[in-house]
Amino acid sequence: MPKSTKASPAPTRQAAKSAARNTDSGPAKGAVATGDAPSEKAAQTEQLAASMPFNATKPFEHGFANGVQPQQGAKAGPPSRLPTGSTLSEENGSEKTGSIATEGRNSTIEPLDRVRVDSSGQMLTTNQGVRVADNQNSLKYGTRGPALLEDFILREKITHFDHERIPERIVHARGSGAHGFFECYEPQTQLTRAAPFREAGKITPVFVRFSTVQGERGSKDTARDVRGFAVKFYTDEGNWDLVGNNMPVFFIQDAMKFPDLVHAVKPEPHHQMPQAASAHDTFWDFVSLMPESTHMLMWVMSDRAIPRSYATMQGFGVHTFRFVNDAGESVFVKFHWNPIAGTHSLVWDEAVKISGADPDFHRRDLWERIESGAFPEWELGVQVFTEEQADQFSFDILDATKLIPEELVPVRPIGRMVLNRNPDNFFAETEQVAFCTAHVIPGIDFSNDPLLAGRIHSYVDTQITRLGGPNFHEIPINSPIAPVHNNQRDGAHRQAIPRGRVSYEPNSLAGGCPFQAGAAQGFVSVPARINAQDEQGKVRAKPEKFADHYTQARLFFDSQTPVEQDHIANAFRFELSKLTVPAIRERVVAMLRNASEPLAKKVAMGLGMDPMPEPLPLALAEPAAPEVMKSPALSLLARPGDGSIKGRKVAILVAPGVKGKSVTEIQSELVKQGAVARLVGPRIGPMPSVDSDALDADASLENEPGFLFDSLVLPDGADAVAALAKDGHTMEFIKDHFRHCKTILALGQSRELLAKAGFPTSMDKSLAQGGTGVLLAEADDAASAAVAFILAMSRHRHFGREMDPPLL
Repeated sequence: MPKSTKASPAPTRQAAKSAARNTDSGPAKGAVATGDAPSEKAAQTEQLAASMPFNATKPFEHGFANGVQPQQGAKAGPPSRLPTGSTLSEENGSEKTGSIATEGRNSTIEPLDRVRVDSSGQMLTTNQGVRVADNQNSLKYGTRGPALLEDFILREKITHFDHERIPERIVHARGSGAHGFFECYEPQTQLTRAAPFREAGKITPVFVRFSTVQGERGSKDTARDVRGFAVKFYTDEGNWDLVGNNMPVFFIQDAMKFPDLVHAVKPEPHHQMPQAASAHDTFWDFVSLMPESTHMLMWVMSDRAIPRSYATMQGFGVHTFRFVNDAGESVFVKFHWNPIAGTHSLVWDEAVKISGADPDFHRRDLWERIESGAFPEWELGVQVFTEEQADQFSFDILDATKLIPEELVPVRPIGRMVLNRNPDNFFAETEQVAFCTAHVIPGIDFSNDPLLAGRIHSYVDTQITRLGGPNFHEIPINSPIAPVHNNQRDGAHRQAIPRGRVSYEPNSLAGGCPFQAGAAQGFVSVPARINAQDEQGKVRAKPEKFADHYTQARLFFDSQTPVEQDHIANAFRFELSKLTVPAIRERVVAMLRNASEPLAKKVAMGLGMDPMPEPLPLALAEPAAPEVMKSPALSLLARPGDGSIKGRKVAILVAPGVKGKSVTEIQSELVKQGAVARLVGPRIGPMPSVDSDALDADASLENEPGFLFDSLVLPDGADAVAALAKDGHTMEFIKDHFRHCKTILALGQSRELLAKAGFPTSMDKSLAQGGTGVLLAEADDAASAAVAFILAMSRHRHFGREMDPPLL
């Protein structure tokens, strides 16, 4: 029998530190204070809770006499203010957040047939019954000129769209936020007079909100989706909101199509499924009819759409903005947020499993990093170029479906951003924060990007009130006698009950109805010119270069490593396999043929599509030759980060009979490197050791599944290995880590667990060499094994052993 010198051991200092840095699960025994804030708070919280073992006033809640003379409530004084605070990061004050709160103070009636609607065979109209001639473009002064405020069709459509959801945001409803600061490296006054960039070392407080786009407020964090990356700078010249995403391009080119895009990607209106997912008919129906979306689809089908964490995710301003200096001179600028920890992602199988085990995975990671002092950090870089340079590009810099390759215009770092304080109250701060692209400061200005123009209006309108009533036109006294047919939906006091599943245009699932009326019967703005000598006036049209829908999609795909290309193909295969309308699948494959024939073939093969459909017709027969054919900077693997394992989570399996010295030694080394190394057992609590004090497991194989961790350590010890081998959860741990290409260290006899898990014998040699991220070592050699393990972890993933379909 394994021996144990203590029946109820106190956790080691390293174990206590790791346990105190988690917000779910914990040791079986009370926390131990080790001198750092997380463990001190955990220990004092335990002490405070233990001081009230029962409700002493409960007996006095009954009877008349007690009713007229209620007792004072039981209370206990905390050892300090640590256990009563919302966040350990409250010490990190700024001009915006201030300091810690002052103690004890609060500073502050016919049948429904009448209203059913069927738009079959009907023309598209406004809410006032005016037929819409062109539903593709906003009204601009010239094809590349500014969008015009008189565009009542755009304003009605966007305004109505902005008020469709109550009370949560229409998009980006699922979000997480944190406070921090931005620090300027060097003065940028030659480019801009913007306050954050005027002085070296200048500190500007910020609040950042990360979010998914499609899902509702209670949806999962790890859905395949674009991530919002919105930064509010609290500058001394006002608030500047840099409202962007983790991808530098977008699906559409004009704000006129934004309501259609979101309607298409949201749950289908007839059955409200699927939640937080794009693998369904209406989304792919829409994008397959909008070929300009191909480039963005490459990004969304890549691993960019399933980031490992917010701290390992890039951010982009998406649009082209302007820097303006004190002399009034301007240049174009694009903004890039580059994570110091590098860009890293999940793999799809891992993301799916995490969403079931911990839908708050990204929210939890952000909170825990800040609570433990592993503050997320990004470097702000800019691409700066002149209008003359922009005119020479093969693409239009006003087109939000295009990026500027870094080989063409390098990204220059100008400052850094650190998030170092969690909110005290999620609703008051993260939920109520309001970002708006129109919130700019002197030194920042807009370009004529038509999608940006719509956002400038839309965000302001959305924030007027999240409880607004956009359906006033459906009140009987206000309703027109002319027919009303459009794709506007929902909102307060909605009267119409539209029939069918389609609420976007173009569509094929409703036969294209309601369709735009055209010039003969629909409203057309008079193409008046401001000056007689002007060549162009107000018009709804796009510049010719916008018609190149595939060149940069090809650039993105061709710039990926073979592993990433496989992930993109597999993602298309999975998403399209979920569709119920084969014609939409075929349309997507036909679209992909214009971007990459190998990609299209692989997707078609995975869908059993033979023969492949003909490529979609090109909107631009002869697009300009691109300056860049491959851009390595577009690959996730080109940004490995600083090699640190800080903030990463490691599962060290333990069981009765474990060789504890090697486990403690490896855990200690991991904690020194900033990793969170958790002892995971068949249950929580003491695990007798054969060569040291008993180890205290603060997590179990059941409550912390393996895919929540970044790496895995299997222990030595005959009895421990035998116990783990009997638990099916152990095999799932090993299989998931193998399938997800994570680093595995097997000590001594635990290599028997690898064999039982079904590791392919053909990999024995490479396993022994650790070439695929699986390391074998003896318990007596724990020190050198820890070094090799940490080095292997710094690679994040070992895609050399990735197989499709997986062997395990």
